[in-house]
Amino acid sequence: MEKSKRKSAQHHAKENSWLCDVSVFSVAVFSYLNGSNGDFVHDDIPAVTLNKDVSAVNHVGRVFANDFWGTPMADLDSHKSYRPLTTITFRVNYLIFGFNPLWFHLTNILLHAIACILFTRVTLYVAGLKPKFATLSGLLFAVHPVHTEAVTGIVGRADVLACVFFLTSILAYHGSGESKHYTWLSTISGGLSMLAKETGVTVFLLNLVHDFYLHWPSLKRTLSEMRWNRESIQVARRSSRILTSLGVLLALRLAILQGSLPKFSQQDNPAAFHPSIHVRFLTFCYLAAFNWWLLICPSTLSHDWQMGSIPLVTSVNDSRNALTVFCFAILFLLTLKSLSDFEDQKHTPVVLGLCLLVLPFLPATNLFVTVGFVVAERVLYIPSLGYILLVAYGIQLLWENQIAHRQTLLTFTILLLVSGCLRSLARNRDWRSRETLLRAGLMMLPHNAKMHYNYANFLRDSTRMELAKSHYYTALRLWPSYASAHNNLGTLLNDVSEAEEHFLAAIRHSSDHVNAHYNLGRLYRKYNRTSESENMLRKCVSLEPKFTLAYVELIKLLGIENPSIILLLQNALNSNPSDPYYGIQLANWSIKTGNYLRALNFYWRSLQGSPHHQKAISGVAKLLKKIGQKSRLFQLLTRWHSIQRIRIGELHSNRDIYLQEWYIRNELKSKAKVYDDRDYYSYEKNTAISSITKSKNLAFDDGSRDIPKGFKNMSNSEDDGFQKMKSHTPLTVYSWRDSVKN
Repeated sequence: MEKSKRKSAQHHAKENSWLCDVSVFSVAVFSYLNGSNGDFVHDDIPAVTLNKDVSAVNHVGRVFANDFWGTPMADLDSHKSYRPLTTITFRVNYLIFGFNPLWFHLTNILLHAIACILFTRVTLYVAGLKPKFATLSGLLFAVHPVHTEAVTGIVGRADVLACVFFLTSILAYHGSGESKHYTWLSTISGGLSMLAKETGVTVFLLNLVHDFYLHWPSLKRTLSEMRWNRESIQVARRSSRILTSLGVLLALRLAILQGSLPKFSQQDNPAAFHPSIHVRFLTFCYLAAFNWWLLICPSTLSHDWQMGSIPLVTSVNDSRNALTVFCFAILFLLTLKSLSDFEDQKHTPVVLGLCLLVLPFLPATNLFVTVGFVVAERVLYIPSLGYILLVAYGIQLLWENQIAHRQTLLTFTILLLVSGCLRSLARNRDWRSRETLLRAGLMMLPHNAKMHYNYANFLRDSTRMELAKSHYYTALRLWPSYASAHNNLGTLLNDVSEAEEHFLAAIRHSSDHVNAHYNLGRLYRKYNRTSESENMLRKCVSLEPKFTLAYVELIKLLGIENPSIILLLQNALNSNPSDPYYGIQLANWSIKTGNYLRALNFYWRSLQGSPHHQKAISGVAKLLKKIGQKSRLFQLLTRWHSIQRIRIGELHSNRDIYLQEWYIRNELKSKAKVYDDRDYYSYEKNTAISSITKSKNLAFDDGSRDIPKGFKNMSNSEDDGFQKMKSHTPLTVYSWRDSVKN
């Protein structure tokens, strides 16, 4: 009976499907379009703008080896969130439009509109809602305010993209009629959903459960008669494919974890670190109920729910347990209704809605692994499908059974849509900038220590230091062991003893806090507490070998004349190959010891990491002059001058080249045989002109039009060091120029 109703609904829907799709698409775009003028905020900055996988600094292959934040999965500090498909979409956005947030937002809105259309089709073809109520479900999903973090927050694309493939997988498996199941297409879509965000893996379980539900009569007959029938065999084959695919994907996912799980702190998820199992159980149950309550009443929305936003439930007498009992009672009744419907199969939307509500939410319940959040609204993007399906089906039942109250029901439905749309539009404005988002968060959760900390960071960046101190103090009052708040407050204090106290407190609460060690070492150096400063800075370097600032402070503290500085500089250079500072310092040290060849090599190494670094180029020029390499010095000068002109779009004049070449040539005419027995005129001229001609097609990202300081007014004297260098300094030594073509 129910199957025939679904077929009838599907046939009737084909006539008006395009009109439904246009309506749902338009409402989805309208509800979030005012959020497209927002900036990169909150998690968008580390996951997008600072992510080298997104900015194409890393090779595209690294996307599949790094986590969502650009950290190698093998790294102990990795978040272990593996979402390469989402990262690739960010990378495509960047390659086409650069870091223009408008296009990132528009992509999110487009994906959300697509998800709304797909959900409408799932409710129509799979759940069997009537066309107008299927359209209603798509509209309710389009305007639900809890989706603002997923849609308006750029990082939320992971959830939206995962939802698109999640729904595609359901449609491929169940939406093509009773006899058609595109199992492999469903499996591929499920795998892509998993690559967009980890929760996508639950679609395999959902497809299996719903398949068993739809074919339960045949399966039951097989179990009772102990004999396979055709329908049961087909279900078994599909199940084996799905379970095999799921097993392979889970095995690959575990392998990608590199043998370790992500590490979270107490401030990320306080309940997970509480020693009492009684407190953990009550709190986790309440958090699940609270998440579902946000779907029912999304009046309190925040981008961050950590650190005291939701206090632990420590007693059964806590009034919040009433919400837990209420939500789980409804869940229990829905479960009973679904199990009983396996026999009757009259309420397919209830079964599918319950599966959509519960299964995608399981990874966030702390049942299987500890998660790094208390509440995250974007995590509710896929589970909200189940809630909205249940609401739309409830409205359909009331519409059919309460004919006398249809006007009231229609009014209620319109109010639900309008209020949801208005709340979404208002919430989108909170995501316009870092300041508006933090202000909205403080208004909603004034007892959130992390919110005060983040707002204090914003005030510090805005040079409102006194107000920043006030919010740091508030954050510490709410969360006394907040190490980062201690550290940041210490950097703003003029009182040396108080600043030292806060730095020490940060180290006491977090022994591996790199910034606190660095700041304390810097404070000690400033007040001539040399040994204490050195201990702190060396500890900082041991904690984070690539911490550039700590090396700089150590070099200042020990002095360039200290013999131990060499090993320190070499370690720093190996840890920071792209930072030219250390190579230059090593080159200067080598010059002082008379090892010009090694100095030149260090200069070249610095230029490979930073081709336009003026101190490195100036050092090379001085060294070439010192050892008598005038011809190569001339090449360096003319190439640098040409490069700067090309960078700003000027055409290089051959007259300038010939004037410079004539000057150097006349200067060296009397000493030409020292460099080469061949005709110096033609050799040097061809070399200089050829190198500059080749450089005309190069483009550079940085640099200055003027010749660097130290290049002008150089003396013309030669040095005996040239005889040492002649056999070791080939004319191709300027290969640094070719390394910056792009």
